[in-house]
Amino acid sequence: MKRIQWHDYFMAQSHLLALRSTCTRLSVGATITKDNRIIAGGYNGSVSGEVHCIDEGCLMEDGHCIRTIHAEMNALLQCAKQGVSTENATIYVTHFPCLNCTKSIIQAGIKTIYYAEDYHNHDYAIKLLNRAGVHYEKISFNPQHIAEYLLKA
Repeated sequence: MKRIQWHDYFMAQSHLLALRSTCTRLSVGATITKDNRIIAGGYNGSVSGEVHCIDEGCLMEDGHCIRTIHAEMNALLQCAKQGVSTENATIYVTHFPCLNCTKSIIQAGIKTIYYAEDYHNHDYAIKLLNRAGVHYEKISFNPQHIAEYLLKA
């Protein structure tokens, strides 16, 4: 049997994490890796212990839900909480990171972003990534492809 490729493996993990999302607008998952090892994962949702958008609706301000912490930020904060370095790491995200997450990714020393779907790709975020020398790349992800691996196992 053929082994699953790293991109498929880590992007599948991000999609699984997105299934834990408590956001009613978009489910996002993020997986941070280093040396082909998962060091953190996150999904978008409320602050721990707070109410969730799926239970009480979004808390909207200027067109954004202020209740939600983005998946990328949750993964970065998990690293910070556990004292795990993200220097030269890679992040796999179900959707292109927003501007604020892009800035945090750069500041955290992550050098590569792989994402599966475009989502309001901000021009300034792209400019920052290019200036910082962070490689970003949209990679194809087909959940059916993963299902085929599972059926063969």
